[in-house]
Amino acid sequence: MSRCKRGAALLLTSVLVLGMTGCGSDAKETSGDEVITLRILENDTAKLEGYLDVLLNAFNEAYKDKGIQAVDANMDEYSDLAANGPYGYGPDVIYQANDKLMTYAEDHHILPLDIEKLDCYEYTPAEAWEAFKINVDGEVYCCGIPVNIQEPMLFYREDMMPENWQTEWDDNQNGVADFFENWNDLYAYSKYLRETDTSANRDSQYGFMSSFNNLYLNGEFLFSYGAYVFGKNEDGTLNSADVGLSGGDAATGLFALRQMAALMNEGCIDDTITLNRYEKLADGSYFCAVSTPDTYSLFISKLALKYEESGLSAADAEAKAKENLKMTELPARMPADGDLSKDSGKLSDDDWVETVVMGGVNGYGISSYTEHREACIEFVNFATSFEMIQNRMDMLGIAPTRSDVAESSGGVTDTIFNSLSEGRIYLMPSIKAVDQIWVPAQTLLGDIAKDPFREAKGETPKYASEQDIEKAIQKVDQDIYDAIYTLK
Repeated sequence: MSRCKRGAALLLTSVLVLGMTGCGSDAKETSGDEVITLRILENDTAKLEGYLDVLLNAFNEAYKDKGIQAVDANMDEYSDLAANGPYGYGPDVIYQANDKLMTYAEDHHILPLDIEKLDCYEYTPAEAWEAFKINVDGEVYCCGIPVNIQEPMLFYREDMMPENWQTEWDDNQNGVADFFENWNDLYAYSKYLRETDTSANRDSQYGFMSSFNNLYLNGEFLFSYGAYVFGKNEDGTLNSADVGLSGGDAATGLFALRQMAALMNEGCIDDTITLNRYEKLADGSYFCAVSTPDTYSLFISKLALKYEESGLSAADAEAKAKENLKMTELPARMPADGDLSKDSGKLSDDDWVETVVMGGVNGYGISSYTEHREACIEFVNFATSFEMIQNRMDMLGIAPTRSDVAESSGGVTDTIFNSLSEGRIYLMPSIKAVDQIWVPAQTLLGDIAKDPFREAKGETPKYASEQDIEKAIQKVDQDIYDAIYTLK
């Protein structure tokens, strides 16, 4: 498989011209005693947990005699490079998910790179580079440098596992609880926790928790049943005219989502669970919550704080948090008919479908508006070095794409890449049109999740059957198509 190098020179020339025009600069490197300053836009977690400071300090120390320094761009992680870059307000280097970076690349806001010259090249699997490729007039270019691979994961506390799980929740006696292997048992255990909640307001004991208004974190309810985002043309490129979120038996999967929502609170219809999952997992209110590997450090911080409040020293609290916090992939089996309430012990192999989640690859891109291209390359090469990716993994809990770092990650990265190669991770499409899927799809998912709470209030449900859901998801497909082609 090509690693996206072919023909880079031609596109590189064109985007450099665009970059020079947009910035009103000759785009030449600074010479003499003047120090080149690079503005680096990292994600909020890296900033909050101190990794960005570590990276900047290390780079600035290494390059203090070379006339280059890097600083925090001091912008929101979702700042719009397309809007800010042409006016000189954007960052020089940006860290983002593949879909966002490649949206920028499609409009020439990100530079293509000769990736074989990067230190991380030989250590990074082809699948990771694939997420940052772009096809222009039959030529393939690479516009991003992979850092870590993402997929929704289950976070839970090992000390909150039921005492009888080995006898009551491990039917095949393989040493893995059934509720981590199939969705029916995850539903059953979540139901058990709700039914045995003895708190005054029955709000202190939940099982599986997720904000369902997030397509990325809950894509398994669609993609496991044959849905897709965009189809493909004969040459393998994505066809944004073929919108397929209603494809296959997507309505069946969303009916399962509706069932699971009934075991949560109304926080599942908006961002509430996404925002409180760290604290609620730490205090034991949630048995397990969905998040991505790069938020591991946020769970650790909240759990360690709880242990400190119970009397442990800071060091002992952090050690205990790291001992008890576990991260695993979502259950690998979903019911083919979408009925989570069925006894898993009575289902045959043919009664299951394989869970397929949405995933992505995060990495660095270089703005086509930068005045210091070569210095930016020096920075991303440094930032994706063994030492810095190791630091990032240690501090943030990422699943690194560098194979030499991944060897020390406890197997999480290997597990994720295996899932990717086996088709159990649906990578976010790396084209501009993907921007149009999020709002309509996520609005519908949140609205379906709201149905059990409508019923609880005596209101008429909006999605009483799979047919109702099917009509709604078909409308979402049409809305996405219209946003791309009719209303643009």
